[in-house]
Amino acid sequence: MNDLLALVGRTPLARITAPLPHPHGGFWAKLEGLGVGGMKARSAVSMLTAARARGELRPGAPVVESTSGTLGIGLAFAGQCLGHPVVLVVDDELEPAMRTLLRAYGVRLEVVDRPHPRGGWQQARLDRLRELLERLPGAYWPDQYNNPDNPGGYASLARELAERLGHADVLVCSVGTGGHSAGIFQGLRRYWPGLRLVGVDTVGSTVFGQPARPRLMRGLGSSIHPRNVAYELFDEVHWLGPVEAVDACRRLARESFVTGGWSTGAVARVAAWTARREAGAVVVAVFPDGPDRYLGSIFDDEYCRARGLLGRPEDRPVEIAHPRAVEVSGWARCRTVADPLLAEVPA
Repeated sequence: MNDLLALVGRTPLARITAPLPHPHGGFWAKLEGLGVGGMKARSAVSMLTAARARGELRPGAPVVESTSGTLGIGLAFAGQCLGHPVVLVVDDELEPAMRTLLRAYGVRLEVVDRPHPRGGWQQARLDRLRELLERLPGAYWPDQYNNPDNPGGYASLARELAERLGHADVLVCSVGTGGHSAGIFQGLRRYWPGLRLVGVDTVGSTVFGQPARPRLMRGLGSSIHPRNVAYELFDEVHWLGPVEAVDACRRLARESFVTGGWSTGAVARVAAWTARREAGAVVVAVFPDGPDRYLGSIFDDEYCRARGLLGRPEDRPVEIAHPRAVEVSGWARCRTVADPLLAEVPA
């Protein structure tokens, strides 16, 4: 399967100038959704090959993981390449098209039908995963949230950006497990020591210290605190709501042709705002996915109208002094970033 492994990475880099919603100087977008196995094929291959080298993943042993979808595609790819059956714990909110695609790739799905009372769908999936590990002797759990081989898989993406760009000032990344933001930024900082990192989260996510709430947007945010989030690297964080992400995705589709899902829309909006605010800065964003998975949600008028997602979005963030200063319900920005499990609560 070495021929398949050789297909990972080398995704296109596009210049985005579409108003989002205002004109801006443009930013660069790495189109990871166009890669074989998706963006997370990089981390999936990294985690499985490292586990095999350490003897933690035996030849032919099953791989079990919790996912909202994107890592599932990456693990399906890595499992085929390396000869491991893949069992994924998903939840009822995973789109039917994504379930069909994962099964087509040979994945076995375990579907959780109700969220955890406090930890939501994410905790419910992890609880089912631990039950599966007891029933599948020899199974390997990559634990994408806390596995250091997850960010290690994005060193190749950093190299690809450095080869294409002579310089960059700002890197904008969505944050879920924390893998790609940490891996790309640490790789790029060797080339550009002055690079700044902007994190993009969703309202209702606990990653940066906000209270956990039900979340419509999938693929970014978390109801737990992944250890792969490198808080010390971030210069600022933005939280966005689904209205801002939907508007950005649709504008990108109409005016740049290049678009994607929740993470892509949220990242694009922040990158465009940054490029407009910092005229002349070289801004780079990572678009984690493409639009296909979201045809029945973000790009479906009936779906969006029923959820009030076609309203007028905020065109700039509200500034807050600390992640726990106020619970945000829409686009907000904070330049104080700290591990919420360690940081003191401000008066």
